[in-house]
Amino acid sequence: MIIIIGWNTKAVRLGNINKETKYVLDYLGIKAPELIERIEDGQSVILVDHNEFAQSIDNIENANIQCVIDHHRIANFQTKEPLYYLAKPYGCTCTILFEEFKSANMTIEKKEAILMLSAIISDTLLLKSPTTTKHDKKALEELANIANININEYGLDMLKAGTDLSDFTPEELINIDSKEFSNGNFKFQVAQVNTACIEDVLKNKELIEKAISDFMNTNGSNLFVFLITDIINNNSQAIVLGDTTVFEKAFSKIVENNLSFLEGVVSRKKQVAPVILNVL
Repeated sequence: MIIIIGWNTKAVRLGNINKETKYVLDYLGIKAPELIERIEDGQSVILVDHNEFAQSIDNIENANIQCVIDHHRIANFQTKEPLYYLAKPYGCTCTILFEEFKSANMTIEKKEAILMLSAIISDTLLLKSPTTTKHDKKALEELANIANININEYGLDMLKAGTDLSDFTPEELINIDSKEFSNGNFKFQVAQVNTACIEDVLKNKELIEKAISDFMNTNGSNLFVFLITDIINNNSQAIVLGDTTVFEKAFSKIVENNLSFLEGVVSRKKQVAPVILNVL
């Protein structure tokens, strides 16, 4: 049991909120956590839902990391001091938190339940993602009972809210949900957006490609995969720039005009990033 009663903590965010998150915050009538972009040397932190330094805040390597709660692979991670570390291969980190709350016999209030079930819905695409486990299903059911909420109705409304990409610039679009991965000297980025219509996003393909190229030049990326995920049909269209031979080897698919269609692929964590890492 990793929850430690009495820690004085403050929730913060490392990036802009997407419309899915905004829907949840508006639904509950609460403000987004404070945005921070850098931390000071020796500052005590808890990492939630990530551990790779490349995916965290500036200067994280010099922080005092006291705890990690995560459901991703462990990579490029090193600390100076011992720490509490809890990682489980679940579909969502909030499922882990839910189990920790129960182990500690802590009451989950309605607002907390809605926040946690919203995260599970988002990460598992309403339990349709291949990352979904029996633990996620159980947690979502129990949290829905606490919140007294219809999961299908609420979940679909939340996911649909996240598919409205109309007012994002191409630069914002490729950074809504983007993560860096590396193996040796090879560095690649996998970004993802959800939509109900892939073609609507592809209308701005050239501008998106320009934004990706600029990002790669600035960050020294060898490969960039931009996933446009259809939450209705559970497929993804990928815009691929950089060393496309790595992508083609990983997925046994040809990249034509910087495009490759990935049938049945919706999860970056399980179906994209590890597949690419396996061929590097």
